[in-house]
Amino acid sequence: MSMIRPYSSGANQSEVRAYNERLMLSVLHLDGALPGSEIARRTGLSSQTASVILRKLEQDGLVLRGESQKGRVGKPSVPMGINPEGLFSYGIKIGRRSANLLLIDFAGTIRAERRLRYAYPQPAEVFGFVARSMEDINATLSPDHIARICGIGVATPFDLWRWHEQVGASKASLEAWKELDPATEIGRFSDLQVFIINDATAACRAEHMFGGSGNWRDSLYVFIASFLGGGVVLNNSVYEGSRGNAGALGPLPSRLPDGQEARLLDTASIQVLERQLVAAQIDPEVLWQQPQDWSSIAEQTTHWLEHTAAALARAALATCAVIDFQAIVIDGAMPADIRRSLVERVRAELPLLDSRGLILPEVQEGHIGANASALGAAAKPLIAQYLLDSHTGFTQTA
Repeated sequence: MSMIRPYSSGANQSEVRAYNERLMLSVLHLDGALPGSEIARRTGLSSQTASVILRKLEQDGLVLRGESQKGRVGKPSVPMGINPEGLFSYGIKIGRRSANLLLIDFAGTIRAERRLRYAYPQPAEVFGFVARSMEDINATLSPDHIARICGIGVATPFDLWRWHEQVGASKASLEAWKELDPATEIGRFSDLQVFIINDATAACRAEHMFGGSGNWRDSLYVFIASFLGGGVVLNNSVYEGSRGNAGALGPLPSRLPDGQEARLLDTASIQVLERQLVAAQIDPEVLWQQPQDWSSIAEQTTHWLEHTAAALARAALATCAVIDFQAIVIDGAMPADIRRSLVERVRAELPLLDSRGLILPEVQEGHIGANASALGAAAKPLIAQYLLDSHTGFTQTA
């Protein structure tokens, strides 16, 4: 497949060079270490151009030279791969029930993590936690590593201040978020560039970049936590939408078990199970304890899985009537065995629905789990400054 250029008008030499560097780093990030000749083939660049760019990336510490591969016809080839310590990035998830901060390296490996639980988010508490956590983590890093932190991604629900009823807080308690700019707040204690992204879209980006959803050109991503959100992958790229809110699945029409109209987040989110536990006089903190283990609430979980799977199957069918998704990827802040059971139930439920005129999608399990939003947030500065936001610019292996 020929390389797709991003410019509709002419580009100067520095822009072309920067694009080609991003292109090569993206190939290595997706496919792993490769010899220069193979990188040139996949990017459509000449061998000489690829060699020059690789030398520069190696000098900048962004790629590493591997061991020479001998025993083949011709001269030995030397694979080049992403240097995990070439870049670092912070990712912050500010949720309705918790905040999570990660430091990741260029390969996406989590190097440090901090968590904060709360009844509902208060700015002073949240940004105090972020400031303390970053100071604590930075104290463990070398000066070179600190200099290679390229930014901070912040994943948060849009209009966080409007969710007071769902978290059981007064309207006034979340009003401060209405005019608050996270980048400004973080700027009070950090000079790093801040990138804001919707929390569910961030989770989708993490799965697409570090999980398994890159196997499909077009897919719908569903993330189930206290509430429910999603993301859209089109043409091998996470589609954020013109206003950054694509894949906002929570408000989709749904039905409660008694037939009443509801939203999908009211029928297929962990807050539903949380309410059931409270009604049964069971402490809902069991849902969030690490490591996660829901075996003590098996009866309530089975009931929740049944209704959640039915709601997700109907929602999946509705979205496929708009976009011909190849797959529905389901992930969430739940134990792996519960996620696997949910995926199996949705797979069984979909064929029972009236799907005439539609092609049923595959239903697949996500691979990231509870850290997805924070990991996707941390990936945002890397993509914005060093990688391409699409996989359509180069030839992928079969």
